[in-house]
Amino acid sequence: MKIEILEKNDTNLRIIVRDADVPLMNALRRLALAEVPCMAIEEVVMIENSSILQDEIIAHRLGLTPLKTDLDAYNLPEECECQSEFGCPQCRVTLTLDAEAKEGTRTVYSGEIISENPEIVPVSDKVPIIKLAKNQKLKLEAYARLGRGKNHAKWQPVSMCAYKYYPKITPPAEKCEGCSKCADICPKKVLTVKDDKVDVRDLLACNLCMDCVEACPQKPSPLKIEWEKNAFILNIESTGVLPPERVLKEATKLLGKQLNEFEEQIKAEQS
Repeated sequence: MKIEILEKNDTNLRIIVRDADVPLMNALRRLALAEVPCMAIEEVVMIENSSILQDEIIAHRLGLTPLKTDLDAYNLPEECECQSEFGCPQCRVTLTLDAEAKEGTRTVYSGEIISENPEIVPVSDKVPIIKLAKNQKLKLEAYARLGRGKNHAKWQPVSMCAYKYYPKITPPAEKCEGCSKCADICPKKVLTVKDDKVDVRDLLACNLCMDCVEACPQKPSPLKIEWEKNAFILNIESTGVLPPERVLKEATKLLGKQLNEFEEQIKAEQS
């Protein structure tokens, strides 16, 4: 399998994967969405809440606030040696919030959440938690743990993980005088017309919708839209809790682990 990086930054990874197939790509996609763990607030203890919002709504907002994750420093609760419902420093992080509106109405943001571990903090300081009126106060203690997206969406490390076939476009060999319908109808502006001839402007933007082929007045259309069966474009967009390349790496490790377990089960059944 060959990998080529098209785009990479703190939250987005776009790569070309060659010599792969659909089952492998779909397995990586599902693992990234449902199995790769990340940190999220699971329990909230309200000490004081004089705001207009109920405790449950505030706890829900806190749970959906993405937290930066250190997978190497913490264990999943079910895999931790403590085996305690309350957790321990190896599987739980304590966060506190103490906010008060003294002079007038103000908004409480995620940047005011204080963590016992400076590495496990909200991804953004600008996530609004609640708006407090004058003399209202919110004081709480929250506990974050590792979890998986299959149990709750707040534990999904990615906001988007998708793949598509690598497109293959063969423009007409001859000039198409006075006709630019295929280029005009394309929503991604993949095609362009130069000197009365259709040409490919942005191949990777093609989503294989086939609108250009259907718009061509010639039947059959001389424009050929195909795809490579063993080549894909994979796009991973992280919520910021983990780098996108770490998400892909963890998904690959989980796939190998699951395949090994499956192989052992087959051998056990045969013996």
